[in-house]
Amino acid sequence: MSDDQLTVSVLGTGIMGAAMARNIARAGHTVRAWNRSRDKAEPLTADGVRVTDTPAEAVADADVILTMLYDGPAALEVMRQAADGLRSGTAWLQSTTAGLDGLSDLADFATAHGLVLFDAPVLGTRQPAESGDLLVLAAGPTAYRDAVTPVLDAVGARTVWTGEDGASGSATRLKLVANSWVLATTSAAGEVLALSKALGVDPQHFFDAIAGGGLDLPYLRLKAGLVLEDRLTPAQFAVTTAAKDARLIVEAGRQHGIRLDVAEASEARLTRAAEQGHGEEDMAAAYFASFGKDTER
Repeated sequence: MSDDQLTVSVLGTGIMGAAMARNIARAGHTVRAWNRSRDKAEPLTADGVRVTDTPAEAVADADVILTMLYDGPAALEVMRQAADGLRSGTAWLQSTTAGLDGLSDLADFATAHGLVLFDAPVLGTRQPAESGDLLVLAAGPTAYRDAVTPVLDAVGARTVWTGEDGASGSATRLKLVANSWVLATTSAAGEVLALSKALGVDPQHFFDAIAGGGLDLPYLRLKAGLVLEDRLTPAQFAVTTAAKDARLIVEAGRQHGIRLDVAEASEARLTRAAEQGHGEEDMAAAYFASFGKDTER
């Protein structure tokens, strides 16, 4: 065991959290994980992760706590359940996309329990999470960064520091900006394919037309490929989660006096796709929102 070995608690083992827990364990750290549905966390035991029955059990004597849950209220609820196991001075990597209001509530909780909060959302989906190549956006005190750097290095290829104060939300604000671009591109990809189908245009002719020029974009081709090749499951990033992120982006814009029409449209498309039964598929399935519920793939 290395002198730098940490005990890390991972709360939330969905698509992202499970991959992060595996990579932290593979880096030589002791990992305890909790998930609301324990059966989804159990496969982690094959990677040496200890799965616990309660959040409080997971965080007891942890050096670092990492939360990767659905949204801010979910993260706050789980941390409240963990309260009996918390100790003052523990570093908390809060990686849930919580939004501005959600992060404010989490920061208040951190202060009340003496936790050192790092606002640390990530950019990336299933594949980079599994390979440890996420981009971490982080804000937190320099004096405590050495305590969390081994964890950040295990889950990400790079960390971009945005500030000294995790409670200020500088990393969360950057995440919302970045996600607004991701969602806009995904929605545009879906509409390009839908319009191609409606007009009887071979999508490949479109890709040939833009190839190598300023309009070409690898991410566009990636998301379009998931639809065209029927590879929407397992999801890289699910429709329901993307819809939640779109809502947080729209809310953040409103709070600061701007209207985000494209983000509003993305939220509507993703919500409609979820209602059509595509909620657990990759967010590229927003493509189906252009058609009726029974549209063939």
